Amino acid sequence: MTTRTIRYKPRKLLKPFHKRSERYAIIVAHRRFGKTVAAINDLIRDALTIPRKNVRVAYIAPYYRQAKAIAWDYLLEYTKDIEGSVANASELRVDFPNGARIRLFGADNYDAMRGLYFDSVVADEPADFPANAWPTVIRPALADRKGRATFIGTPKGKNEFWEIWHEAQDDPNWYAEMFRASETSILDQEELDEARQTMGDDRYDQEFECSFEAAIQGAYYAKEMKAAGEDGRICAVPYDRAASVITAFDLGIGDSTAIWFAQFVGREVRIIDYYENSGVGLDHYAKVLLDKEYQYEQHILPHDVQVKELGTGKSRLETLDALGIRNIEIAPKLAVEDGIQAARSMIPRCWFDESKCTRGIEALRQYRRDYDERLKTWRGRPLHDWTSHGADAFRYLAVGYKPAADWGEPIRRNLRGIA
Repeated sequence: MTTRTIRYKPRKLLKPFHKRSERYAIIVAHRRFGKTVAAINDLIRDALTIPRKNVRVAYIAPYYRQAKAIAWDYLLEYTKDIEGSVANASELRVDFPNGARIRLFGADNYDAMRGLYFDSVVADEPADFPANAWPTVIRPALADRKGRATFIGTPKGKNEFWEIWHEAQDDPNWYAEMFRASETSILDQEELDEARQTMGDDRYDQEFECSFEAAIQGAYYAKEMKAAGEDGRICAVPYDRAASVITAFDLGIGDSTAIWFAQFVGREVRIIDYYENSGVGLDHYAKVLLDKEYQYEQHILPHDVQVKELGTGKSRLETLDALGIRNIEIAPKLAVEDGIQAARSMIPRCWFDESKCTRGIEALRQYRRDYDERLKTWRGRPLHDWTSHGADAFRYLAVGYKPAADWGEPIRRNLRGIA
């Protein structure tokens, strides 16, 4: 057996990670902790030690350009002294003399991984991946070789990364560890104090103290959703059979579709349910509506539901009608800013079911402006990420609901006027 040395000295805190036996791992760590360096070296070791032919391992960032900017230099640095290794810059890969290969990918083009197999992968900031990347391409690529997966990142609210962290706590197949700046002593206290003063408490707690609860910078509905929580309006909200249900959709094409279920009772807007899925057809969502057995009044859909698809020559509006979905209302085509303002005005009247609407609530809490890193300023548009689907559907609910007018009994007239 050939012995090869990787010129990497792991931090003491990371030695248990490198010695783990669990198939899956998640590391939640503060900025500048060194999680990317650790993950790259863990992959290099897997490539050199997994006892199979043609081992394939991968580091996956949300965007290909991020993978190149963040991890490529580390990969070159830690493989340059391995005799017989060959780097290919055009494909961001390194081949080893034992036939193994490590390669960098971006989840923004996850179809580039379709059909490949992996013995080990690292998913960096997986909450920023497209919804279909992990379940439809990356996870199946691990199946035939029972490959390992490691998730690394820093919190950005309660998103998919939080869900993985939460579920991993009591699962024996998972190694899970959180590293806060106040506990690791990697950054000196003077630097941390200055960072807190510059960044503010919320941003600092998120980036350095690994808080999933910290308020998201630039969030559109942060104030309104915080008030909803403080007022006790995020709680159990039962379905009232005496009132009809209004749904509001954001229909994704090759992306997630989100549906809110609401009841308008007097001044109250009772948000009783939320559903989101991806990679399935309209027939799936029609079945979801029917299976819930609610009494529906309206289904609010975006204006582009009327666009005809080239493949079928039918619009999705026609398809939904054929599936038995009636009483469809098309949301007015307003500027996004006007829709956001309408949603802001409606949230103070909303009561959210805490259990059924968990993901939708987090989408509203974290829906935020896009930030221009180069100009260091907020752009005038929302960031498109996993929160967009739930937030867009909620916006359609705010601008699209038109209660049926009740004019009472018709006025009876005779030839001389009112009877």
